[in-house]
Amino acid sequence: MDELTTPEGFLLRPWEPADASAVLRAFAPAEMDRQTDRPVFDRPGALAWIADRTRERGAHTGYSWAVVGEEGEALGCVAVGAVNRTHDTGWVSYWTTEEARGRGVAPAGVRALARWAFDELGLYRLELGHRTDNPASCRVATRSGFAPEGIERARLRYGDVRYDVERHARLADDDVNFD
Repeated sequence: MDELTTPEGFLLRPWEPADASAVLRAFAPAEMDRQTDRPVFDRPGALAWIADRTRERGAHTGYSWAVVGEEGEALGCVAVGAVNRTHDTGWVSYWTTEEARGRGVAPAGVRALARWAFDELGLYRLELGHRTDNPASCRVATRSGFAPEGIERARLRYGDVRYDVERHARLADDDVNFD
């Protein structure tokens, strides 16, 4: 399936080269540097980021979706990666452009992604993690049906600073009130 829709009216589709401007806007804040393994500060970097997402999809190792609004503009990204077929697990990530924050883009996208991962990929467990100093990301996780499971102390290091991470998970047979 190449496109998904959410009850809220968002479209999830694979990333396209035409989304490079949205990717550049999303990665403009310094905080977003931590969300990728290579810098995205110009159009070639954005196109390389999109090409990486296309390669992962083709290799069946990761599935990244642009969350698109009514105007056709990519507002954010939801993804499941680190797909492990032995254990039927995957790692969920998400981000939105600054102008899309607070509009329900991420929770709607993550809920649709989770349904797809359970139904189409046959995964049983989806995990995600967020820094404990990121309450907005925690709200997305809980609004998407991911239950908190615990704190991983000093899990991430950015520069000289270490951050605790709260892990969340959602199981295919969890009873959630929006499916």
